[in-house]
Amino acid sequence: MRVVNTTISENIIRQIQQLSSQQSQLQSQVSTGLRITNPEDDSAAFGRVMGLDSESRALTQYAANANTALAVSQATLSGLQQIKAVSDRATQIGVLGTGSLGAQAMTAYGSEVDQLIQQAVQLGNSQLNGNYLYAGTKVDTPPYTVTTNAQGQITGVTYAGNAAAAAIPLSKTASLAAGTDGNTNQGLADFINHLVALRDSLNAGDTTAVATAQTGLLNTENTIVDAIAGQGAVQMRIQVNQAQQTASAQSVGQLISDETNADLPSTVVKLTQAQNAYQAALSSSASIMKTSLLNYLPTA
Repeated sequence: MRVVNTTISENIIRQIQQLSSQQSQLQSQVSTGLRITNPEDDSAAFGRVMGLDSESRALTQYAANANTALAVSQATLSGLQQIKAVSDRATQIGVLGTGSLGAQAMTAYGSEVDQLIQQAVQLGNSQLNGNYLYAGTKVDTPPYTVTTNAQGQITGVTYAGNAAAAAIPLSKTASLAAGTDGNTNQGLADFINHLVALRDSLNAGDTTAVATAQTGLLNTENTIVDAIAGQGAVQMRIQVNQAQQTASAQSVGQLISDETNADLPSTVVKLTQAQNAYQAALSSSASIMKTSLLNYLPTA
């Protein structure tokens, strides 16, 4: 009798299933534009993509860190520049105070310096996103505490922060402290105390004491100027790093794209071939596996 062999039937069904799966995979690639969406699509390439994706996420975090560092540095620099402006005006007053001013003028300048003291304390206790800028790592505590007299005037300032500096990672191998160091922060306290000495000297009409306070202001101004220059260098380093990280992120993104994106013209051709093969397999299998009662009748 002419009976279709079971093994042949199973092979035909298996081939049709494989062609159907291939056709479905190619259709998905054409519709999504992606060659790989699951590990079974290409296990080796999928592993490489996972590694590249991990690197991409790390680069994204480093970019966020760089943005944070730049924001801290910019806010720090802005505060230092404003403190420098206070210092410039105070030294101008100091020069005037060592001359032949009358008592009334000395007192008037003393009142102006008192305003500068309050401004300097306010700047020293500047915050960014709730964190104090000139406090080292004690960012939740005002770094400059003041003592006052019965009239409410500031008579002294103490630095309450620490000398530590928070390092922000910019890459696998590089990190950076975006704020000021402990010496600068202590120098700002010294600067404010020299302002206090200048005010008191002016109010007392003591030109010798004014000259002494002026010398102290000039010394601490050097600390401020150095810190401003340092922040400029910090920002340049951050910006160079950002450019490097952007280039790296683009390279990694291109590698991921190369691994995952489908070559659409080639994929469309393969899909057409797979569809034709599938239809041909269905047609031929229908002919091969067609049976009827006549197949079971013995031949004459």
